[in-house]
Amino acid sequence: MNSLSVKHLLGIKYLTRDDIELIFATADEFKEVLSRKIKKVPSLRDTTVVNLFFENSTRTRISFELAEKRLSADIINFSSSASSVKKGETLIDTVRNILSMKVDMIVMRHPAPGAPVFLSRHVEASIINAGDGTNEHPTQALLDAFSIREKLGAVEGKKVAIIGDIRHSRVALSNILLLKKMNAEVMVVGPPTLIPNYIESLGVRVEYDVAAALRWCDAANLLRIQLERQEIQYFPSMREYSLYFGINKKLLDDLDKEILIMHPGPINRGVEVTSEVADSKHSIILDQVENGVAVRMAVLYLLSGNRMN
Repeated sequence: MNSLSVKHLLGIKYLTRDDIELIFATADEFKEVLSRKIKKVPSLRDTTVVNLFFENSTRTRISFELAEKRLSADIINFSSSASSVKKGETLIDTVRNILSMKVDMIVMRHPAPGAPVFLSRHVEASIINAGDGTNEHPTQALLDAFSIREKLGAVEGKKVAIIGDIRHSRVALSNILLLKKMNAEVMVVGPPTLIPNYIESLGVRVEYDVAAALRWCDAANLLRIQLERQEIQYFPSMREYSLYFGINKKLLDDLDKEILIMHPGPINRGVEVTSEVADSKHSIILDQVENGVAVRMAVLYLLSGNRMN
């Protein structure tokens, strides 16, 4: 198999295990390219990619833009705050106007769950979901699993604890779906109010004791509290959350093994993790950032191939 089974990357739920393994194998090759003195390849020359972001983003947007530049793509950056969306223009009209300029691929972040799927039914360009509301963030899950594979040799059979705001996190859902497809064991950890009722139906374990979760896992993926998506208060205070669910050096020192500490960013130091842990030898947070470029290069490259077939 040398091509993806999908035209778009709308979510992990639409990928097969073969798709995921192909993305990882392709990312391996691009990571080798990124280690060279000349880091640019002509793979997407004459391909135009628009970064269509209706939500603020730093890491994901920069990572995609760098991946596109490394592949020699032509890039258009779109920000809704400086566009006709502010004048009442609809999503489809905005995108159709952009596509009339002969755009080939769209990297899209939108606050509404399902927006990339909706758009994919109305346009010909390949669409990559860079985060849609509380639904999915597929490239983050891909780079997280790629990082686990790089450090531990495989994803299959590994135990991964996802700790934090599970209810509001698109990263959590995409990670769960991908890790289960790769036959990893998954545990979610957090205050009961931040763990949705349906979560066990996804085949994951639920734990409310952080120390027990750390003793169980090979890797802990820490999520920030997403206050911007919370309409009510789900726990008494950030200080109390940090006391019961934050990861500190003592928790790691008490383990009889070493585990990976991961975080999709942005990090709220002193809340879900202390600086001492975030900057420790356990942490692969910066490796995740580096791997994000290679994984996104792989996704762009493979989808451009499907588009041209």
